[in-house]
Amino acid sequence: MEEFNENLERNDGGEVAERIPGREAYEWARSLVAAVLIITLVFTFAVRMMGVSGPSMIPTLQDGDRLIVINAALCGTYRVGDIVIARKESFDEKPIVKRVIATGGQTVDIDFDLGRVYVDGALLEEEYINDLTYLEEGTEFPLTVPEGSVFLMGDNRNHSSDSRDERLGPVDERLIIGKAVFLLFPGKDYLTEKRDLSRIGLLK
Repeated sequence: MEEFNENLERNDGGEVAERIPGREAYEWARSLVAAVLIITLVFTFAVRMMGVSGPSMIPTLQDGDRLIVINAALCGTYRVGDIVIARKESFDEKPIVKRVIATGGQTVDIDFDLGRVYVDGALLEEEYINDLTYLEEGTEFPLTVPEGSVFLMGDNRNHSSDSRDERLGPVDERLIIGKAVFLLFPGKDYLTEKRDLSRIGLLK
């Protein structure tokens, strides 16, 4: 009977190959390191995780929500309806999360008596807002958004400081950190004080 050393094994071709002790552990460790490296690179250069602080985007976002944000360098052109993270330190030291209402070249007008927002003369359909837009914050309307800028507003219109505030106004796109695309972990609902896990998913 033919015998083999315990460190030898046959491969599919019938040839004898040496089995090196600890090789499987080495391969597993190498794969793990590679995976960690890839994840680190992705979260450094492609996406990041950021938290929501405050009620300005209710009901779309709640205080304490954790979001996946695509870095600005990969966002390309911003569109009306996008939820973005921006930072203008002269307005607020912390990043703000708001929705794009208009982009460069578009004209925004707000009827604060009726609470209606118009872009290029057309009434903006806003199923995402918590209430109509009654809060004035100093910016004069109608306002044409400069090229390379966006007009931002919170979904919780009467509890949001945004581009209606003359200190912020239209936001230069270079001040945008990124676009929020996915709700990874929900904060507590401001009414029920409970986490609704069904909210996890793509943002609209």
